[in-house]
Amino acid sequence: MQGWPLSSDLPKEGIALQPALAAAPVDRRSVVSLFSRLRTADGQSNSLPLYAKLRAMGDVVQAPWGGHLATSYGLCHQLLRSRSWRVPDSAWRARQGDAARWHASASRQMGGTLPMLNPPHHTRVRRAVGNVFDRKSLAEMKTSVERTTSRLLDRFEEELADGPADFCALVSEELPVITIGEWLQIPPADYALLRSLTHDQVYTQELFPTPSQLALSDESSCQLRQYFTALVKERRRKPGNDPVSAWLRVWDAQEPDREAADEAVYSLALFMVLAALETTSHVLSSAVRLLLEHPRQLNWLRVHPEEIPDAIDEVLRYDAPIHMISRVAPEDTDLAGVTVRKDEMVQLMVGAAHHDPNHYASPEVFDIRRRAPHLSFGGGIHFCLGNALARMEAECLLTALLERLPGLRISAPPLWEPRVAFRRLITLPVVRV
Repeated sequence: MQGWPLSSDLPKEGIALQPALAAAPVDRRSVVSLFSRLRTADGQSNSLPLYAKLRAMGDVVQAPWGGHLATSYGLCHQLLRSRSWRVPDSAWRARQGDAARWHASASRQMGGTLPMLNPPHHTRVRRAVGNVFDRKSLAEMKTSVERTTSRLLDRFEEELADGPADFCALVSEELPVITIGEWLQIPPADYALLRSLTHDQVYTQELFPTPSQLALSDESSCQLRQYFTALVKERRRKPGNDPVSAWLRVWDAQEPDREAADEAVYSLALFMVLAALETTSHVLSSAVRLLLEHPRQLNWLRVHPEEIPDAIDEVLRYDAPIHMISRVAPEDTDLAGVTVRKDEMVQLMVGAAHHDPNHYASPEVFDIRRRAPHLSFGGGIHFCLGNALARMEAECLLTALLERLPGLRISAPPLWEPRVAFRRLITLPVVRV
């Protein structure tokens, strides 16, 4: 297959990890300029050259806005798996001087969700959640996901008959909200609202939210709080066989304060929606985009559908849904020759780490037979709770798409949301040829 390097022809991944490089003095203007370009729609459409420049600045780069940036795979992997490094929880946010950024209602709301909890609080909440997406649960959900996928592709195919169709709007934005909505037994009429609020809420998790974006995030967070608080009250009044009702029973058994139990369940329900929609939508749209941009690999995958799981992993490596993950130093720490002070934040630049040539052979090559590890689901105690569900949705979609719709191609350049941390394709115009 000329023009497509295979993993078998490349050195094995991860066996020649080089020692971390200490950060040399870097002109702060160069870092600011790089991130200014990265956060644009153009920068998001082709971030690899910018990440290469960032890695060239060192494995640890001092951030002009405070804290540090970790750019190598080895360091990102190390900190994600560390039991001592912390996440920026509510207590950390309350200690920060930038009130507009960290004390805003949207930020405080995020500080109470599962990914932003540290032990022992995290341990308690994680045990209460249980293994919600175990094999049995996923098997029960799969039939519904396949049915939804088929229905969405029916509509997508109808649109294709008249010309270009937007895969994002018709499929990748719809499948995750329907899947999680059915699981939580949320009325379908509310799906569009929750999807819109999630898109706006995520700004508080970005690196450089503008005042207007923070205001939008605060407003969406307020509406989300009202929605899920009402949902918890409804399930307490009329419990059923849904996850929210199950969590209420778990928390009532261990928390005598009814308001505290309701607050815990509210945070879980909110987290499930926020985590499921934005990231999974990107995985779906990115998988289709990358395969359409590499037709030889797409054709090979159509003949070898059993390799779809490996193809999804390469999508997750090549273009992860989250390109930046935050960690906080538990004490003064030497990190690749750089002193990071206690309570300082280190941004793990996962998007750059996934293209680290010291860890991956030919990292700029998209190769669905690579079979290499990645950091897209995090690591350690904060390993993504819904990773198996996201994989299952992607597998169902790619399986059906390969069977039903040959001859697709991208008809116009995709449009990207100008962000840094959370990737989002706004449009992916596709035609059938």
